[in-house]
Amino acid sequence: MNDALLARAMAGDQSAFARLVDPHRRELQFHCYRMLGSLQDAEDALQETLLAAWRSLKEFEGRSSLRTWLYRIATNRCLNVLRDTGRRPQPQVEVTFAIPEPTRRAEPTWLEPFPDAELDFLADPTPGPDALYELRETVELAFIAAVGCLPPRQRAVLILRDVLGYRATEVAEMLETSEEAVKGALKRARATLAASTELSAARLIGRQSSAAERDLVDRFTRAFTNRDISGLVALLTEDAWLSMPPADLEYQGAELIGEFVKAVMEFRGTDPGRLVPVGANGQIAFADYVPGGPNQPPRLAGLMVLTLDADASAVARIRWFINLDDKLAPFATLG
Repeated sequence: MNDALLARAMAGDQSAFARLVDPHRRELQFHCYRMLGSLQDAEDALQETLLAAWRSLKEFEGRSSLRTWLYRIATNRCLNVLRDTGRRPQPQVEVTFAIPEPTRRAEPTWLEPFPDAELDFLADPTPGPDALYELRETVELAFIAAVGCLPPRQRAVLILRDVLGYRATEVAEMLETSEEAVKGALKRARATLAASTELSAARLIGRQSSAAERDLVDRFTRAFTNRDISGLVALLTEDAWLSMPPADLEYQGAELIGEFVKAVMEFRGTDPGRLVPVGANGQIAFADYVPGGPNQPPRLAGLMVLTLDADASAVARIRWFINLDDKLAPFATLG
């Protein structure tokens, strides 16, 4: 850290402050996303973090790095958001056309995808010595969803310890608690994640980049665009899952997923829409466009994020996000 730059920032130089914090902006934003599962909430929390850091910069004593100090502020801002989240209304999504009975109905979720274009900070990862997870796997939706099931305090401890690699003493100071409390929260959080079947599968599957993957993606796109339900079903694992956040619908099994996709196609009419490749959470993803009406451009209806099986020969999971309140606007590629 540049001491002269810090001194100028402490004296009220906003440009100096910007130069100090800009190198950490992207990773702080994604830290907030890991904590909150929402791109918009993460951006709001980041702005609050930077404002709080600017206002309290004179209190920075240099006992830790500036990066650690910023993470402390960001984490506590996110904990405040999570406390408030419990008091705000949950998203309500009603399907207005006939669909097959889902395998189960889950709780509506605030989970949102994150654009790959904002993941440039991953090119220079700086996890601490106690990091347990590979940085890439903590970007994927399976991890974000699993962490989102943890109580807020456990969530913060696990991310700070096992993802960012901060030591227990550092985390205790960040959260203004005891080291023993941190160790207890981490133990409970790890046990919960260890029981997550989806997360365990995702860690085994990993992220493929191969000719087999590209072929599968091409066939998936063609089957969807051509309304080829049997062809689409053939590309799924037998026990594949489909969910449609923030709706509570979840379908398991290739045939049942095919029935659901068929119902969507019938509702859309003669034009099923268009899938445009985009990047989300380091995974295969498509922006799902439907016709916009007479003299109107195509409309972004959703975002489809795929998880493949181990050898990239089939699709094991589809998260088909609904573009509720235009929250998927960052993924728009057509206008």
